[in-house]
Amino acid sequence: MFRSQKEFEIQLEQLKSFSSPSVKLEQYPTPAKIAAEWMWGMALRGEVQGKIVLDAGCGGGILGIGALLLGAKKVFFVDKDETALEIAKENYNAVKKEYKVGKAEFFCVDITQFAQKVDVVVQNPPFGTKEAHADKKFLEKAFSLAPVVYSMHKSSTKKFVEAISKDFGFWITHHWEYAFPIKAVFKFHEKPVKRIEVGLWKMEKKRMIL
Repeated sequence: MFRSQKEFEIQLEQLKSFSSPSVKLEQYPTPAKIAAEWMWGMALRGEVQGKIVLDAGCGGGILGIGALLLGAKKVFFVDKDETALEIAKENYNAVKKEYKVGKAEFFCVDITQFAQKVDVVVQNPPFGTKEAHADKKFLEKAFSLAPVVYSMHKSSTKKFVEAISKDFGFWITHHWEYAFPIKAVFKFHEKPVKRIEVGLWKMEKKRMIL
């Protein structure tokens, strides 16, 4: 469908994002460049084609829609913000008109209330700066639903991510670092774009050796 990662990124750039993001929910959309590299890499590792994926805290749905565009069988989009979920639906319907993609289901619930088992979870949860440990519940839920979890967090929380992965019996198999751009959409932002150091972790369930 896409001849290159760049072509894929250009498609993701066309998706709608938040018009009035919530400070409390830390609605910082994943940039198309990062999302494209993330999902393209997953596809190359055989983790997208024919898989059932959960996009947890989906926002506008860029990760889940990226997965569908790269051959995912089905994606669950979960977000407790109804407005964000409507954007994700709009993006899905727009993509569906242009491409043959898998199924999508949308759930407007807190992530703790979602219980569907999946092949892989992708998430860029709240960083936990406005609501303490907001990212913790996303990881805990992800570990209970899938054997493979991709999760993005502030680089400064590296020890926390390592510790919680170990507690839940997951190996960290890959780790990438990004300078995550946050546009000045809130009054307290002093610069047009602020970049924060974030990490993307891939975690796999430890297999029992008989």
